[in-house]
Amino acid sequence: MKFFIAFALTLATVSAEPLYQRKVVVPVVGGSDGRITNGNDAKVGQFPYQVGLSLQVNPNAAAWCGGSLIGKEWVLTAAHCTDGVMVVNVYLGSTVRTSPALTHIVFSQNIIVHSGWNPKNVRNDISLIKIPATTFTANIQPVKLPAIANSYPTYTGENVIASGWGQTSDAVLGVTTDLQWARMQVVANKVCAATYGNSIVVSSNICVSTPGGVSPCNGDSGGPLVLESTKVQIGLTSFGTADGCEKGYPAAFTRLTSYLDWIKANTGISY
Repeated sequence: MKFFIAFALTLATVSAEPLYQRKVVVPVVGGSDGRITNGNDAKVGQFPYQVGLSLQVNPNAAAWCGGSLIGKEWVLTAAHCTDGVMVVNVYLGSTVRTSPALTHIVFSQNIIVHSGWNPKNVRNDISLIKIPATTFTANIQPVKLPAIANSYPTYTGENVIASGWGQTSDAVLGVTTDLQWARMQVVANKVCAATYGNSIVVSSNICVSTPGGVSPCNGDSGGPLVLESTKVQIGLTSFGTADGCEKGYPAAFTRLTSYLDWIKANTGISY
């Protein structure tokens, strides 16, 4: 069994610009050109739902995660990103991490971490951030979520797209400036459990294969996983192997169909 780590960027002293990924693992792959392996630079407006999160953990440290805009007042991300955070700077509307079109400052009272969040096994790794009412533009748009239903597909074999500003290789220490994206494929949970164990990979997870090291990585935590065919978000980046993002092991996400009722109860958003 491989040890796992959640994919937030590691804590960094607040001195120059915020670096960071909280220590939650998500596989990210990088090539010698400093991009997600076999991935692409995102075009302006390609992922208008993508959110960047600069997280103030304490007065002297910050971290970086991703998220998705799901409504005018709501951002969806990972619990391991927001647990214990004092302040979050929410960045919207740009592919350049340091030049957001819009920024909201949110304090802890407007962060909802799932009550069942367990950092020991990364269970219920999901949270919500309430932001001031935001006007949608061509580059700021909410992502669609699956419709609430009596049953849901496993999505095994589906092509999906992950995006974020996380580390572009295991060799770098900080997040990247330009938004990256990569195409991956959903694998059955039993494939993922063969790496992390059945006590870690449960029905509320969804996993992707990472051939060639194409995977999310540190700093991509909380970011969206969407179906390529419909652009519906079905997961958010949660964890990967502590061995590194380029090792080819599956990457695990929070499966959103397990939390649609929770999202609706807290935000009123449903499809």
